[in-house]
Amino acid sequence: MGTEGLLWLLGCGARELMLFAAAFILIGGLDDLIVDLIWAGRSLWRRVAVYTIHRRADAASLPPPAAPGRIAVFVPAWREAAVVGQMLSTAAARFGAGDWRIYVGCYPNDAATTEVAAAAATRDPRIRVVIGPRAGPTTKADNLNHLWAALLRDEVKDGRRVKAVALHDAEDVVHPAEIALFDALAGRFDLIQLPVLPLIDADRPFWRRFVSGGYADEFAEAHTKMLVVREALGAAVPAAGVGCAVARGALARIADAAGGRPFDGGSMTEDYELGLRIAEQGGRGIFVRLPGRRGGAAVAVRAHFPNSWDAAIRQRSRWMAGIALHGWDRMGWRGGLAERWMRMRDRRAVLAAAVLFAAYAGMAAWLLCGAVAPAGHAAVPFSRHETLLLAATAALLGWRMAFRFAFVAHAYGVREGLYALPRAIVANIVTMLAARRAVARYLRRLRGGALEWDKTDHVFPDRMPAV
Repeated sequence: MGTEGLLWLLGCGARELMLFAAAFILIGGLDDLIVDLIWAGRSLWRRVAVYTIHRRADAASLPPPAAPGRIAVFVPAWREAAVVGQMLSTAAARFGAGDWRIYVGCYPNDAATTEVAAAAATRDPRIRVVIGPRAGPTTKADNLNHLWAALLRDEVKDGRRVKAVALHDAEDVVHPAEIALFDALAGRFDLIQLPVLPLIDADRPFWRRFVSGGYADEFAEAHTKMLVVREALGAAVPAAGVGCAVARGALARIADAAGGRPFDGGSMTEDYELGLRIAEQGGRGIFVRLPGRRGGAAVAVRAHFPNSWDAAIRQRSRWMAGIALHGWDRMGWRGGLAERWMRMRDRRAVLAAAVLFAAYAGMAAWLLCGAVAPAGHAAVPFSRHETLLLAATAALLGWRMAFRFAFVAHAYGVREGLYALPRAIVANIVTMLAARRAVARYLRRLRGGALEWDKTDHVFPDRMPAV
C-alpha cells in the first residue's frame, strides 16, 4: 500500500473516531444542558420569589435548635502523622466551646499517627483516640465502624446520645460555624452536606498546580450546581465523606440493618453510598451553602488535594471503581426517575473516559494526516450532517467551558476561572488514565481481591483560609 493509501486509512480512522466521540459528547452535552437549565431556573426563581422577600440567610442568623445536642466528629487516620496534629488543633480552636467530641481512628501498627493524635488529646479532652484491633491499613469503612462502636460505648458511659455524626479527613480545615450549623439542622434533616472547596496554592506557578487545580474546578461546579439540582429534583444527596453530618437516628437505622456496622466495609466509596442508603430508607438529605456570617466566607471544608499525576490517578480511579462500577452492582437502579437519572450520570465516568480517548486520538490523527500529507492530497471529507454534528458538539463544549469558567471564577476569582480552561485538558488526561486503573481494580475485586485503603499523602496548609 502506498503513501496515498496509508493517508486515506489514517484519515478514515480519524474521521470515524471523531464522529464516534462527537455523537456521545452530544448526548452527554445535552444531558448537562438540561442540568444547567434546571439550576438556572431554580436560581432565578429563588432570586425573584424568595430573596426579594426574605434576606439571604447565614449561619449566624439561623434560629437556635429546639433540642441542642452533641456533635461527634469522626476522623479516620492511617499514616497521617504529618497532618493530623495540625488538623485536630485547628479544629479544636475553631469549634471552641461548642458541644462536640472528636473521635480519631488509629491503628496499632501506626505509632507515629497515634502519638501525634494522643498529644492533641492531652491538650483537649474532647479529642478521643480510638485504636482499632487490626493492623492497618484495613478500609476507611472499617476504621469508621470502630469509631461508631467507641461512640456507642461512650454514650452508655455518659448516659446521653449524640445528635449527629460528622465526617472529616485528617487533612481538612474546618469552619468555626460548622458544629452550630449541624446542630441547628440535624433535627430536621438526616444528612447535611457542606461544600468542599479544594485549596489552591496561589504562591506556586499556575502550571505547577494544573493537577490539584482540576479538583478545585470540578468541586466549584459540582458543589454549587450539581448537588443543588439533585436536591431540587428529590434525588438522594450523596455524602462527600467530609464536611457532612448524619443524624444519629439515621446512622443507627443503617447500622441495625447491617449487623451493627453503619459503614459498608465492602464498598470503595462508603461515603457516597451512605447518602443513597439514607434516601432509600426515607431519610432526607440537604446540601447547605451558607456564609458563616453576613459578608463572610461559606461554611465549607477546605483541604489540599493531590498535586501529582500518580496520586490524582489513584484517587480518581477509586472514585470511578467505587461509584461507576461497584456502585452499579451494589446499589442497582432503585428509586424514581430523577434518582435513576442521577445514578446514570454518576456511573458514566468510565464511558466518558473512552469517549475522551476517541476524541483526542481522532483529533491527533487528523492533525497528523494534515501535517504529513503531500500538497494536493484530498482529505477524507465530512458530509453535511456530520459537519452539523461536529458543530453542535463544539457549541456544547463551548457552553460547558463557559459554565466552568463562571463557577470557578465565582469561587476563586477570574484568574483561576481562566486557568480552569486549560486545566480541563489535564483533568481529561487524568480521567482517561484513571479509567484503565479503575477497570483493573474492579476486575481484581470481582476475582476476590482484597479491598484496602488506597489513600494518598496529604499536606496541611501553612496559612489558614479566611472565614
